[in-house]
Amino acid sequence: MEAFINDYLIKMILPLIGGLCLFLFGMNTMGESLERRAGSALRTLLGKLTTNKFAGFLTGLGVTAVIQSSSATTVMVVGFVNSGLMTLKQAINVIMGANVGTTVTAWILSMAGIEGSAWLNLLKPTSFTPVLAVIGIVMCMFLKDEKKKDTGTILLGFATLMFGMDMMSDAMKPLGEMQWFQEMFTMFENPILGLLAGAILTAIIQSSSASVGILQALAGSTGVSYGAAIPIIMGQNIGTCITAILSSAGTTKNAKRAAFVHLSFNVIGAVSLLTVFTIVKTVFASALMPLLETNASEFGIAVAHSAFNILCVIILLPMSSLLEKLAIKLIPDAKAPETVSELDERLLDIPSLALERCHTLVTQMAQTATDAFNDALECLQNYTPEAAEKIRAAEDLTDHYEDILGTYLVKLTSRQTGQSYSVEATELLKMIGDFERIADHAVNILESAEEMNEKKLEFSKPAQDELAVMNGAVREIVTLSMTSFYEKDLTVAAKVEPLEELIDILREELRTRHIMRLTQNNCSIEAGFVWSDLLTNLERVSDHCSNIAGCIIDSAHNNMNLHESQRTQHGEQFYAEQLAAYKEQYRLS
Repeated sequence: MEAFINDYLIKMILPLIGGLCLFLFGMNTMGESLERRAGSALRTLLGKLTTNKFAGFLTGLGVTAVIQSSSATTVMVVGFVNSGLMTLKQAINVIMGANVGTTVTAWILSMAGIEGSAWLNLLKPTSFTPVLAVIGIVMCMFLKDEKKKDTGTILLGFATLMFGMDMMSDAMKPLGEMQWFQEMFTMFENPILGLLAGAILTAIIQSSSASVGILQALAGSTGVSYGAAIPIIMGQNIGTCITAILSSAGTTKNAKRAAFVHLSFNVIGAVSLLTVFTIVKTVFASALMPLLETNASEFGIAVAHSAFNILCVIILLPMSSLLEKLAIKLIPDAKAPETVSELDERLLDIPSLALERCHTLVTQMAQTATDAFNDALECLQNYTPEAAEKIRAAEDLTDHYEDILGTYLVKLTSRQTGQSYSVEATELLKMIGDFERIADHAVNILESAEEMNEKKLEFSKPAQDELAVMNGAVREIVTLSMTSFYEKDLTVAAKVEPLEELIDILREELRTRHIMRLTQNNCSIEAGFVWSDLLTNLERVSDHCSNIAGCIIDSAHNNMNLHESQRTQHGEQFYAEQLAAYKEQYRLS
């Protein structure tokens, strides 16, 4: 018992578990940091997705090469399809590209197996891993810039990964000398057993990159023949599908189809190539046996991993439409219409893409609020029940947007994202409240129109002219604030605050004129109440527009004093000139 504890537990099992933990932690840390560091590039790349097969393939390859995880890319794709950001046809091509992109990790790890001169050995990751660790910890601890901190975390993650792989290799070296372990690995030379072993291992750790790294560590320490390694590699591609399948639970039909395509692609590819491998192995046994019995190197495993995935793509990319039809056939549409999830929590792992989706929905919310406001102003002149129903439906929709976006953005800001992402998420949180309130004021204006229609009230001719001036000013400030939001235009945003000040002045002037008309019996008390409500709602809409423009400027300059930032953005002279121009434009008769 004591010999077992000393020889197996202390010398092999515990170091093996520790090395595996470091390896997986390093890979996860490096991947998450790469996602944050390359966030804007990922957003741009995915924004250019087209239905072109080759473009989609390259997109999947590029994204996976960056974040070094086909599982993460596929989960992300399932989230895109579930959210409506991507069609199933686009997803298939991206998934195929992800399968090739994931081989990058194996090539990086294969550098550890470089043999040659002392100068050549300096290229081995294990040679400069300590240097990377030192650089990484310095960048993380002493630099304030978030991007540089992410770069440091990437280096630390890579160093941790390499230390973990070294620990696994050292722990498993004694196993290579043991007869029972050598005999166990001969079982995997049976292609079916090798396929199952690779699939089960990868399904457990949910990363084909990690399982290939473990196989490379085994090859470097104990010796694994090519005959055993190749079927295991094929099985690893099947096992990695478990992550996407789990992530598709509770999603739309198309998202489930995307996960199924990932599984079917890898199963069809593995079964087809395993069949070819078995036939060739049997027919050309005498010629191939020396090669298949040779111990695989880290480099050889990287080559086999890449070759297998590339061959699968060559075979199945031209048949992507058939995979789509198969997925639709096996996962048919439900009889009842399906509710599409507007925000998918799977995107929270990629802050840049989660923010992109949030921004898309906030844009839709802004347009809904704008339409509701403009329709409400039209109802003052031409009230119809249909228009009223449309405005109330729009207000309900903005409430829904505020609920889902608010919850989602709070979850996003609670994550450890970069400062730029946190600032943008905070600004969106501020603005959705303003958009929702604009829609609320639109309903309030509608209610004033309904009251006038029911009670047959009319404003006097001077009051109608004055209201037209006020409406024109508020319409313009809504247009300016929405344009500044859509286009991130700071010059347009700077025009909002002086117009908001003018609207405040107009409101006070119109109240004074209204009181004068009341004293001269030129306006009824009931109409006066409606008039006061309208002025209040119009002025508050302008306040919310000012807040929106202030957020745009604030996000660009990190100045929390919204109104002050609007005054100073283009200088006091610009502000004064704009105010004077608005006074002239919206002069009361």
